[in-house]
Amino acid sequence: MERDIRALCMAHTDLSMREVAILANMAAAFPFLSDLTHGELRVYVRAREEGQLLLAAHHYPHTFYMANNDGRVGSLVSALEEPVVSDVFKAGRRARGKREWRYGAMLDMFVYPIHEGDTVIGVLTFETDLGRLAMAGYEKLQRAAVEILYMARAEQPPAFFRPISPADGILIADAHSRIVFADAAAERIYRVLGVGSLRGCRLFERALTQAITRETIARDTPWEKEIQAAGRTIIRREIVPREAGQPKLYVVLLSDVTETRQKDEEIRIKSVVIQEIHHRVKNNLQTIASLLRMQARRAKSDEVKEALQEAVDRVLSISVVHEFLSQQGSESIDVQEVLESILKLVAKSMAARDFAIETAFRGPRLVLPSKCASSVALVLNELVLNSMEHGFAGRIHGKITLSVEETEKEWRLAFQNDGAPMPEGIWEAKSKSLGLSIIRTLVEGDLSGSVTMENLPEGAGVSTKITIPKHENMPID
Repeated sequence: MERDIRALCMAHTDLSMREVAILANMAAAFPFLSDLTHGELRVYVRAREEGQLLLAAHHYPHTFYMANNDGRVGSLVSALEEPVVSDVFKAGRRARGKREWRYGAMLDMFVYPIHEGDTVIGVLTFETDLGRLAMAGYEKLQRAAVEILYMARAEQPPAFFRPISPADGILIADAHSRIVFADAAAERIYRVLGVGSLRGCRLFERALTQAITRETIARDTPWEKEIQAAGRTIIRREIVPREAGQPKLYVVLLSDVTETRQKDEEIRIKSVVIQEIHHRVKNNLQTIASLLRMQARRAKSDEVKEALQEAVDRVLSISVVHEFLSQQGSESIDVQEVLESILKLVAKSMAARDFAIETAFRGPRLVLPSKCASSVALVLNELVLNSMEHGFAGRIHGKITLSVEETEKEWRLAFQNDGAPMPEGIWEAKSKSLGLSIIRTLVEGDLSGSVTMENLPEGAGVSTKITIPKHENMPID
């Protein structure tokens, strides 16, 4: 919003750089002020064209229903169409009026000048339906909004003017911290804490604080506390406009986040449990791999030994996925990291000591949901095994390249090795090779995708292209 209002004012008004900077700082508070006053907020500035006003900002509140009506930011409005706004520009004093937003229905307008010295650089309007709002002491909200507006002349942290939700309570206290306004939500929150009436109390007197068992203040948000009281968790925000260093009033916002914190804790515990499960699955898979290795060492047939070693590599490729999931909180897998781990495992078990393998990655890092990551890991494992066993046989160096592309509807992976070409027609003929069968089954069956394998021109190696669609049937978390 800051960049928008700055650009609009520079393009359509004769305001100075300082005046534009003031409005840009204030713009950060406009959505918050709309919520605070339960009203539609507009900001007008004089346009460069004679008799024209620029609508520089327009916000609807989150705290009160307001029907959408005309008011596109950046549009020019004739000053004659906004007589109350024009009068405030001329007189430099606040005013009140009415606006007909539909036939026979009127909104209450509260109009305030925005001063820079003796000059009115803009006019702020709040529009609401007081009859429908039915809120005692509404003028206190208006006064607080104007004080906060001028407080916002100085740039504030982005979180300072976080929006207000309909469930949040609002308290306003005077310069002596005596509460002069409390809305129904604030009364409800304090009623749970055992306080019957708020008006007339001081913010920090014992009646309001005796139920508090703990207060936590974050270093980066010193204006905000998390309070534990009467079994509830409440976020308390305090905004204090000042004059000569002394408070002019206090605006206190209360959010009961008890259910949210409970859900956060449940999610945290669930995440820890899931990570522990992945860790145990990884350990069990590694135990199975160790048993298969022992069996392979005792096998007398070279064919049996080779089959058992391939089984070991497949089991370990799945364990790689669970190892990643056990080390992080999210249920997703980085494909590049998985391939690197598989290469280390396979190279250690299959390659000669003097064999050097080079890897290259192209495109963005691809993060897949864990449920399809296991299938992808197995496919990559088979491709690496195939490369080591057939493509790089008899060589001391090999290169594997993984290219990734993501579109709106699908993921595309291209796996290449620079080894020996595969026999002509072996892929098209749907060879009985277990590795190729596993690749087809996983991609086409588990991932609902497609896979092709072909020799690169001039014997430059083998390329495998995999397409994984994104759709409702995709196995995602």
